[in-house]
Amino acid sequence: MATSPVPAAAPAIEQTVWRIDPTRSSVEFEVPGFWGLTRVKGRFDRYEGTLDLHRTPAITLTIDADSLTTGNARRDKHLRSDDFFGVGAHPHVVFAADAATLAGEQLEVRGTLHAGGGSEPLSLVATLRQAGAELEIEAMAEVDQRQLGMTFSPLGMIGTPTKLTVRGRLVSE
Repeated sequence: MATSPVPAAAPAIEQTVWRIDPTRSSVEFEVPGFWGLTRVKGRFDRYEGTLDLHRTPAITLTIDADSLTTGNARRDKHLRSDDFFGVGAHPHVVFAADAATLAGEQLEVRGTLHAGGGSEPLSLVATLRQAGAELEIEAMAEVDQRQLGMTFSPLGMIGTPTKLTVRGRLVSE
């Protein structure tokens, strides 16, 4: 008589080093534009990140800035320019958490976002849910892109704040 395999126990969140799976995750942004009447949405296609609650920084997310896409090639080229991300001099957008505290499914995070040659402190609450041996993550933060040196806004058309969202799967290393 054959026995069915016993599912592997889910690794403990606090005891495991987790890595974001870019094939099943997304890093997106949304910026108010045209005096708040429309929103520009985009995403980054190349990134890597880890969650390790025993390390400092507990969370790192490194994004290739030139992987941004909004679906408009002309706008994407401008966003990569020195008016915004300045990918020639600043090829990466980096978030590093100074502190991360887990309470149930809520992960309270405090850290710094570095982009375009500037930096901005961020505080956010992420949701982590067990999904078998993996984690589902959803995190959202708002950042004033002007604090990062991204001040280009003809006639005040580009608004603040920019909404940043990370959704997806974390796998154990």
